[in-house]
Amino acid sequence: MFTTLVLFCAVGALVGTLAGLLGIGGGIVMVPALIFLLPGLDVVDSVLSQMAVGTSLACICIISISSARAHHRRGGVRWDAVLSMAPGLVVGALLGAWVAHFLSSLMLQRIVGLAAVLLGVKMFWGMQPAAHRDVPSKPGLACVGTAIGAMSSLIGIGGGSMTVPYLSWCNMSMKQAVGTSAACGIAIAWSGVAGFLVAGWGEPGTGIASFGYVSLPAFAAIVLCSIVCVPVGASLAYRLPARMLKRVFAVLLVVVGVKMLLG
Repeated sequence: MFTTLVLFCAVGALVGTLAGLLGIGGGIVMVPALIFLLPGLDVVDSVLSQMAVGTSLACICIISISSARAHHRRGGVRWDAVLSMAPGLVVGALLGAWVAHFLSSLMLQRIVGLAAVLLGVKMFWGMQPAAHRDVPSKPGLACVGTAIGAMSSLIGIGGGSMTVPYLSWCNMSMKQAVGTSAACGIAIAWSGVAGFLVAGWGEPGTGIASFGYVSLPAFAAIVLCSIVCVPVGASLAYRLPARMLKRVFAVLLVVVGVKMLLG
C-alpha cells in the first residue's frame, strides 16, 4: 500500500506539472493511471473503471477551483456564459455518472481509451475550429452544457477539451474561452462526483477507505502533489519547447488510449 501511495503522489506531481507546463486538464492522465494503480488499494476489476473516473472527478473538484480563481483574477471568465451553461452541465454530469454506473468496467475503460486517442490526435495536430457564430442564447448554452457535462463526467475529465473549442467556435477570445471553461469544470466535477458517490454507495469491492466510487487515499495524494507541482510546470513552460512536448504527450495519449481500447 505504501508503494501505491507513492505512485499516486507521482501521478499528482505529473498532473500538476503538465497543467502548469502545457495548460491541459489532468483527467485524461489520471483515469488511465488510476485504472492501473487502484488494484493496489484492493479495488476489484468489476468496479475499477468507475472508481478511476469517480476519483479523477473528485481531484478535479479541487483543481478546477484553483484554476478558475486564477483565470478570474485576470478577467478571463465570462460568468454570464458559465451561469447559462451551469444547469446543463449539472444535469449532464449527473447523467454521465448514472450511465457509467450501469456500464461494465471494461466498456467504460474502452470509452475512456477512445477519448484518449481522439484527444491525443487533436492535441498533436493542434486542431482548433475557426470562429463562425456568436455565443448562443441561454437555452442553447444549457443544451450544449448538458452534452459536455455528460461526456466529461462519463470519462472523468473537466470538459476543457470540449468547452474551449466550442466557445472559441462561438467567437469568444481564447483567453476567455479557457477561463470560462475552467469555471465550467467546477460544475462538471462537483455534480459528477456527487453522482459517483451516490451510485457507488454500498457497492462491494471499492477498496480501502472509499466513499462510493471515490478512493480517498488516491484523492488526497494526487490533489496535494498536483497543487504543489503546478508552479514547477509553469516555471518550466518558459524554458522548454512546449509545442514539441505537447506533441510527445499527444503520442503517449494515443498509445495509452489504444492499450485501453484493447482491454
